[in-house]
Amino acid sequence: MTGTATRYLYVVRHGEATPDESGLTRAGRRQAVLLGRRLRDVPLTAVHHGPLPRAEQTARLIGAQLTGVPLRVAEAAGDYVPHLPDRDELPADAADFFLRFLDGVTDEERTRGAVLARRALDLFTGPVDGAQDRHELVVTHNFLVAWLVREAMHAPKWRWLGLNHGNAALNVIRYAPGRPASLLVSNDTRHLTDALRWTGLPAELHL
Repeated sequence: MTGTATRYLYVVRHGEATPDESGLTRAGRRQAVLLGRRLRDVPLTAVHHGPLPRAEQTARLIGAQLTGVPLRVAEAAGDYVPHLPDRDELPADAADFFLRFLDGVTDEERTRGAVLARRALDLFTGPVDGAQDRHELVVTHNFLVAWLVREAMHAPKWRWLGLNHGNAALNVIRYAPGRPASLLVSNDTRHLTDALRWTGLPAELHL
């Protein structure tokens, strides 16, 4: 990817969702507000978000804490399976586990996910043209956060699997010209209170 200025990509998972995923819980709304306050001093040029209610609502609550930053809906920031691996891509001891997890993915979802995952890389990653560095926020879902982190680490495509991100946790990736991507911040929840941390993560990962 070419470009003359550095892109700083801030990637977050939406706040905690209601059981039917039609929006955010009270805790999820609070998570979004606190994240927005943390980002007030970042010179963001845009907040991109997926079209589903939990991502859109998170983005709007974050945006309400900022000044003059436009919100932009993007299908590529939605909730989808970015890559469905074949068995021979996976570690032998984990293949059955991951393939069971992905068992319900249809051929249509596989094709659509691959297209959107490629579009997300085109839209959100790599250095940018111009003289000024760019700071952008993407409010999305766990799978795409994992996909973008995996890409920044130059890991195999299947490695988005097994990367878990908390609700409203902050990840920051730097794309500087002539240099590999750098993961500067990962799964950072220091803007959240103790009671608001760890949602969205498996219970065994709670500390």
